[in-house]
Amino acid sequence: MASVILVTNDDGIHAQGLSALAQALESLGEVFVDEMTSARIACEGCGSVESVGAEHAYVQAPGIVLRCTHCDSALLVMTRTGSRMRIWFPRSRWLETGEPGND
Repeated sequence: MASVILVTNDDGIHAQGLSALAQALESLGEVFVDEMTSARIACEGCGSVESVGAEHAYVQAPGIVLRCTHCDSALLVMTRTGSRMRIWFPRSRWLETGEPGND
């Protein structure tokens, strides 16, 4: 089974070197390059759908917690454990990346 790799950064998807990184990763699996603040996420708690950038982000903890702006459910938790990144979606139904209508 091929890997699915999401490449993003905080400088936007047109940042210098990002396409070169994506090309270098193509031999490892399917590569998606996307800007995550515009990705949409659905809350399991209240059913609302918002862009990731519209949700409340708490970054002062030992990781990052993204909470629903409507019901305060934890949608996404990211922590670093040694050399690994652990991503947990405790109260999310789904996370959608890409531009709507480009199917």
